[in-house]
Amino acid sequence: MATPLMPKATAVWLVDNTKLSFDQIADFCGLHVLEVQGIADGEVATGIHGLDPVANGQLTKEELERGEADASVRLELAKQNLPQPAKRTKGPRYTPLAKRQDKPDGVAWLLRHHPELSDAQIGKMIGTTKNTIHAVRERSHWNSANIRPRDPVLLGLCSQSELNASVEKARKSAKGTERQQQNEKAQTPFEGEQGEPSQNPID
Repeated sequence: MATPLMPKATAVWLVDNTKLSFDQIADFCGLHVLEVQGIADGEVATGIHGLDPVANGQLTKEELERGEADASVRLELAKQNLPQPAKRTKGPRYTPLAKRQDKPDGVAWLLRHHPELSDAQIGKMIGTTKNTIHAVRERSHWNSANIRPRDPVLLGLCSQSELNASVEKARKSAKGTERQQQNEKAQTPFEGEQGEPSQNPID
């Protein structure tokens, strides 16, 4: 599903200025519902100015009112005739030189807000190495004193859709592992059930 430009800024505006539910805002902006709740609580997207999707033509006033009247409604982007940006082809991620110094900040943000992500996922999104991720985590990075956790989407190191997909994949993987461990635990015989000698005396 297509998402509005600057989804977090749009979510900030919708949280502050509408009666839409967190689920509706998350669905429209392509965010996780917990991120929207974090925006409402002032824990996520602090310092981001809200972007009015009605004023910039991404959402009609009628569509917004329809969503406010019915929490089950899923908002749809207004049709635009603007050309869509070309999709990035597969291959190694290129990060402009000016943004490379921001990578440790992006890694620190992901480690804090999405601990479920593996080092491989973080490295693929940010375009960095496992050694760098480990150094940031252990605070042994050469520039640790100056590292400030910042949203990698806002830094331009990855897209919101890439982050959402990675988080969803990590959570599904965690649930699958937990379910497997529960099954293994359920199949393990209790102490004394297996190989316990008979207590009946022999006639």
